[in-house]
Amino acid sequence: SFNVKLGDFGLAKLMDHELGPQTTGLAGTFGYLAPEYVSTGRASKESDVYSFGIVVLEITTGKKATEVIKERNEEKGMIEWVWDHYGREEVFVAMDESLKRDFDEKQVECLMIVGLWCAHPDVNLR
Repeated sequence: SFNVKLGDFGLAKLMDHELGPQTTGLAGTFGYLAPEYVSTGRASKESDVYSFGIVVLEITTGKKATEVIKERNEEKGMIEWVWDHYGREEVFVAMDESLKRDFDEKQVECLMIVGLWCAHPDVNLR
């Protein structure tokens, strides 16, 4: 029925998503799996949106989804680190340093916000 689901970017598996996963466990790459998929084992449009948001944040920050970032004597995962900077209205601190300010600030800020909302921990707010 052409209803594509992104469970994992490195996993090629044919499955009928209307019937649910046909595996005995979770299939996916740690860091890209939505929290509700990990807890329920059910892929959905919202879990796809989460995975997309993680990829967007990886692109804009230059960090890996599973990377632990040390800052201010704290260790945080990439998404928590970006949310913290966004909450302090300093989202540019989280941008990939290799961009060397060679970008339109408003566009990158919008892209980071899209990534954050796509990877929102509350499935109903994605």
